[in-house]
Amino acid sequence: MNILDKILDTKHREVAAAKVARPLGEIEEQAQAVTRPCVSFSGAITATPGGIIAEFKRRSPSRGDINCGASLEQVVGGYEKAGAAAVSVLTDGDYFGGQLADLELARTEVSLPLLRKDFIIDPYQICEARIAGADAVLLIASALTAPRTRELARYARDLSLEVLLEVHGEEELGHICDEVNVVGVNNRNLGTFVTDTAVSERLADLLPADRVLVSESGISDPETVRRLAGCGYRGFLMGENFMKQGDPARALAEFLAQVCS
Repeated sequence: MNILDKILDTKHREVAAAKVARPLGEIEEQAQAVTRPCVSFSGAITATPGGIIAEFKRRSPSRGDINCGASLEQVVGGYEKAGAAAVSVLTDGDYFGGQLADLELARTEVSLPLLRKDFIIDPYQICEARIAGADAVLLIASALTAPRTRELARYARDLSLEVLLEVHGEEELGHICDEVNVVGVNNRNLGTFVTDTAVSERLADLLPADRVLVSESGISDPETVRRLAGCGYRGFLMGENFMKQGDPARALAEFLAQVCS
């Protein structure tokens, strides 16, 4: 069993327990009653210089603790001031040290679009995202069948949420559907957690030109951003590169200054 399989096994048990504590019908009704207009995640990426989706992440299975003592309020608020296009919040607890409350707190701190980054396998989690203040959710092709991806993407759309669909190779391109706003290429293999930005370059010409394209993971220098932008990518999801610094927001500001110079 690889790392992704372990995470998904945990996630299925986690969602099942949540449904026992609070039925889907109840949380669905609450999600449908949310009146806050969602901010366009895809629109912010294309409208913001650099297109950086800055991530708040405490730890990861591959790196262990990254910045467990970081203040979410200071980091995400600093990201907004530094020029991030959007903020990604890890809400997985067992493997990334996050929680849904992090997303709720981030919503009180910034007006930027928020992405709930988790291993979403069920409409229940999409309802949670809408209630907590997300504007978009991540769907991972490696964790879902193509029909299930479309089903969850439609469900998210019906709750006014945008969808970032993450793919890792040619075999997952069939997961892309009309309900997906943003297509992300994860340069990290979720089975081994090894990263290689050449993955984004290889897939660039195979991705639909009418979607906002995002490159994820393993990006640590401005030259990589410029090279991938030349391949058609408009957004760049970066977490560890900033979170491992003492001042993540300052690290983002300095990175953007180099990218946009």
